[in-house]
Amino acid sequence: MLSVEHARDRVEQLVEQARRAGADGADALYLGERSSGVQVRKSELEDVHRSEGEGLGLRVFRGTQSASVSSSDLSAEALEALVTRALAMAAEAPEDPYAGLAPADLLAKPPFADLDSWDPVEPDPAALKLRALEAEGAALGVTGVTNSNGASASASGSTVALAISSGFSGAYRATGHSCSASVIGGEGSGMERDYAWHSARFAADLEDPAAIGRRAGERTVARLNPVKIAAARMPVLFDPRVATTLLGHFIAAITGSSVARKSSFLQDKLGSQLFCPGVSIHDDPTRKRGLRSRAFDGEGLPVRPMALVEDGILKTWLAESASARQLGIAPTGHAIRGVGGAPGAGPSNLYLAAGCASPDELRARFPRCILVTELIGQGVNGVTGDYSRGAAGFLIEHGEIVGPVAEITIASNLVEMFASLEPANDLVFRRGVDSPTLLFPDMTVASA
Repeated sequence: MLSVEHARDRVEQLVEQARRAGADGADALYLGERSSGVQVRKSELEDVHRSEGEGLGLRVFRGTQSASVSSSDLSAEALEALVTRALAMAAEAPEDPYAGLAPADLLAKPPFADLDSWDPVEPDPAALKLRALEAEGAALGVTGVTNSNGASASASGSTVALAISSGFSGAYRATGHSCSASVIGGEGSGMERDYAWHSARFAADLEDPAAIGRRAGERTVARLNPVKIAAARMPVLFDPRVATTLLGHFIAAITGSSVARKSSFLQDKLGSQLFCPGVSIHDDPTRKRGLRSRAFDGEGLPVRPMALVEDGILKTWLAESASARQLGIAPTGHAIRGVGGAPGAGPSNLYLAAGCASPDELRARFPRCILVTELIGQGVNGVTGDYSRGAAGFLIEHGEIVGPVAEITIASNLVEMFASLEPANDLVFRRGVDSPTLLFPDMTVASA
């Protein structure tokens, strides 16, 4: 994996090679990654791995024709061949009136924001093993846990560099640390399983492994002996760890490419009251130590915190340059990409803002409701918004948990769900996508 400085030099050189060879425009992306991890099960070491890799992607333009190529061989000879191949492919590519680099006058300019995302300490395999063993030991120590699916600990690092022929060059790096545990409770046909995990940019910010393990064990035991429920329409609450899936469906529907293809259930909702007043959804790429923070987007455009939904109103699409041209708008600074292919659009650190009521207060409003802690299967139509998912969680009566429920189905339509949802006040920033507990006051619930 190259240093930030060497990675930036390499992409600048590759873009210059492409221009000298006849490209009207070009951009190049370097991605270098390292990862190490340990997996244990029942106190025994199951796997230790270490990997390092790097790649360069080149995109070239000849008028409105373009091509993208990539290589993991960074030698001078390989990169020269890469340029030749890219230009030959572009000459055969179809015309695309929307293709092109990001507007030069919108490109980000240094200095870029300090994301504080690089931890200089890389734990060795022995330290990772100890972390995984501690998590699993705590999970197995919970009364009612009968077996282990394993525990893991990992550490990673990456360097990203981007250069664009119209006048941009930048690079940044980031690290990651994670720990997880998954265990089984009960016996025979009554067995249940659950898990817990945490990830952070710095090892010092990682949750205590024993706490992760205990949570995995307690979640598992709480699911034992599920009760049966009859089909009904009732309020449903989404626990934060599944509430984030709703944000995923929302993002997919406001991505520029989906809107431009007219394949989004939110096709005509820009500027409309999509959520209840007071609900807001934010994207914050500049959060220090954020798991999805970035210094610039995948096309070299500046990034900034942005309200996607404000007081319930949908304020923007997420668009890279190509889909922005189709929609007749400016690109929004949300381009994402790998070393191969053209950029798409996506969020960074995404979250739905907290509400005023606690989860307990939301539960206590109803004589009977369901708290969903796991979703199963796909069952979401991105064109119509129809929603039907397998689920598991807990039956709640008069604010108190009666018992776990499993093998149920919950159904509605995402437009209706968005319009009625109420967030609780328990938002915690732990992931790249975060949400508080969400209340949906009327959904169809049935036994699977």
